Amino acid sequence: MAPANLPSIFNATSQDIEQLLAAQCHVGSKNLQVHMQSYLWKTRADGVNVINIGKTWEKIVLAARIIAAVDNPSDVCVISARPYGQRAVLKFAAHTGAQAIAGRFTPGSFTNYITRSFKEPRLIIVTDPRTDSQAIKEASYVNIPVIALCDTDSPTEYVDVAIPTNNKGRHAIGCVWWMLAREVLRLRGTIYNRETPWETMVDLYFYRDPEAEAEDKVEEEKLPGVEEEGVAAIESGFQQTGEWEAAAPGFAAAGGEWSEAQPSTWDAAAAPNTTEWAEAAPKEGAPAAASGW
Repeated sequence: MAPANLPSIFNATSQDIEQLLAAQCHVGSKNLQVHMQSYLWKTRADGVNVINIGKTWEKIVLAARIIAAVDNPSDVCVISARPYGQRAVLKFAAHTGAQAIAGRFTPGSFTNYITRSFKEPRLIIVTDPRTDSQAIKEASYVNIPVIALCDTDSPTEYVDVAIPTNNKGRHAIGCVWWMLAREVLRLRGTIYNRETPWETMVDLYFYRDPEAEAEDKVEEEKLPGVEEEGVAAIESGFQQTGEWEAAAPGFAAAGGEWSEAQPSTWDAAAAPNTTEWAEAAPKEGAPAAASGW
């Protein structure tokens, strides 16, 4: 933890630090960019750089104060081209009133007024300076300040406020965006005070795999009660012998032989046929019919 350079009201609670650590926001990459060296706490034996989590919290509070200073919330634009951050920026925009660009950034959105997606924000926040480099580059042309979630190997060119964190993990990205949104709402007064918990869960900011959701939906849409009905049918089975006896009264259940009491209909059905065959058969001594063969 870094020494607290903030008023006591802005200090992080133990729960906030535990959430940042649980989401692995402190785990950086093996590469280190020179401008991110001041945010480094130490390098592990395996070469992974560990970020100072205290400075991460200080930068979250600083970024929230900058966002809250913008009078019109829609003048803030949050951007994420990475899939792991798209859900987070959409939720951030829904809770704070900012504009969200989730997915591919259309070139010219900040510089070409003919573009359909043209915007004139006063502040932009990006998830990854490397994947969102087009947005940062255009913001530098029109003098828009940039806040970015930066890993230890992220380029910091044209970035005004860098929030040091792990911007490659789905939980780390969602946790930082959630804390940033909560801090903005606290400064605006939407959340009454810092002792009042925010009812929005951090899980809403996490990336969810669409394929896994589709599989869960298919399992939920399974017809209810089918298995129970099948088991009941097997258990009941053919125990109702009364129906079989009524359907076949001449069938003996014990021996499985056809009862003599059941009248045979074969002779009665075949009798008229025998007479027809007898009439059709030629008599003895009669001349055979002329054959064309």
